[in-house]
Amino acid sequence: MRALSIAATGMSAQAMRVEVISNNLANMSTTGYNARRAEFADLHYQQVTRAGTINAADGTVVPTGVQLGLGVRPSSVTVLVAQGSLAATGGDLDLAIDGNGHLEVRLPSGLPAYTRDGGLKRSADGLIVTSDGYPVVPEITIPDDARSLSVSADGEVYAYFNDRVEPELLGQFTLATFSNVKGLEATGSNLFLETAASGPPLVSVPGVDGLGTLRQGYLEDSAVDAVKELTDLIEAQRGYELNAKVIAAADQMLGATTQIR
Repeated sequence: MRALSIAATGMSAQAMRVEVISNNLANMSTTGYNARRAEFADLHYQQVTRAGTINAADGTVVPTGVQLGLGVRPSSVTVLVAQGSLAATGGDLDLAIDGNGHLEVRLPSGLPAYTRDGGLKRSADGLIVTSDGYPVVPEITIPDDARSLSVSADGEVYAYFNDRVEPELLGQFTLATFSNVKGLEATGSNLFLETAASGPPLVSVPGVDGLGTLRQGYLEDSAVDAVKELTDLIEAQRGYELNAKVIAAADQMLGATTQIR
């Protein structure tokens, strides 16, 4: 009986959906996190009678046919690109991206990675790095005697000193965008890698070429909608239970078949 295997694919799909929802809820407080959504597609169909088959000598054609579906399969887990609200922190190195774009960082392997987590830090050498210690590209070093920092909307970083009136320009942050942001590969730690699906990065200064601007003293909250996620969780649970009932019903039908004398 095909119902057993079909319902099993349904249970597997709803279980995967729950896993995606649980990851979204786990990242409710993750800076710059975008929710994910599991997407599915129907499996192959068994063509018992093809639509358009000639059904009689006079050329009568079957209008619909008999097509039996074989279940469901996961097609993708897509990123729901949306900007979270900006939360004020007051930190000199807390930067929120207001609009499109990612900060570029350099991994220990030398490869570039991209993030919207603007909770930056200062290394022992004065280099501006991420929370995991990866330097931001282009590299900007803060002098030891700098009293405070100022980051403009277009990414220019100025340092202020006790013995000077005028600030010193240390460098300028850039942002990267992609033709298909959803094609980036998530690697954890709020980092993404370029892929063939995302296309190459388009790097420019903030505020031009469709890029967003930087907001110093703010961080971008997670874009997860907890109410929607809980609603989806209940729906996935119901879907799992219904598929389980199909398996139980099919099993009872098979049991009745075996008892026929």
